[in-house]
Amino acid sequence: MPKLDERLKAVAVQIRSRVHADIGSDHGHLLKALLTSGRIERGIAIEVNQRPFENSRSTLSGLAADVRLADGLEGLSPGEADSLSICGMGGELMTRILETHPGRVPADVVLQPHRRPDAVRRWALQSGFHLVEEQLVVGRQRYVVMRFRLDRSTAESANDPAYDAVDREAALLFGPLLIKRWETRFRDILVEEYQYLMRLDQRTDDSAQRLSALSKLLDRNGLP
Repeated sequence: MPKLDERLKAVAVQIRSRVHADIGSDHGHLLKALLTSGRIERGIAIEVNQRPFENSRSTLSGLAADVRLADGLEGLSPGEADSLSICGMGGELMTRILETHPGRVPADVVLQPHRRPDAVRRWALQSGFHLVEEQLVVGRQRYVVMRFRLDRSTAESANDPAYDAVDREAALLFGPLLIKRWETRFRDILVEEYQYLMRLDQRTDDSAQRLSALSKLLDRNGLP
């Protein structure tokens, strides 16, 4: 069984299904860990580039996994997988992949963007996917792992209970469930970013938006 880093461990514990597809699987280590631990019965690795495709094919050799050379969801048929993961890409790229073939996105999705998690959260709200778990992973870098579940009960896609009683702008930027849990490490990271943004002589529109949201959020909790 391959040794996963903390980021992929956090992804793996969110997955338990019959057939799981991993887009951008790189070396295929996540799928191998899921298969050998019994968390999934069959895996589908999808790679757009030849070298990662070969890496995944080597890692997953002899296991119940298909390795496909394709561009995102073009490599997956509707209803073929019960769950899906995309890790280590920017949030904008993830949303482009998911929006290209929405009918091929399974009901259970785990996403780990390395930037712009707010883009992923906006996609979910617009697409009827509810946020059921999110976790902050701190290592050499900071990552957020998010699990979404398609809500078939309502046509009102923006009605996600995860956002109840939380400022919507702050929740999209920093995570509604993380805000509700308000753990010490998360709070300290927000304070650190707030202090950094306050020291800037000039701010972009994005940084000004984050500072505004942080100011309201921290003030509401009696900080900084």
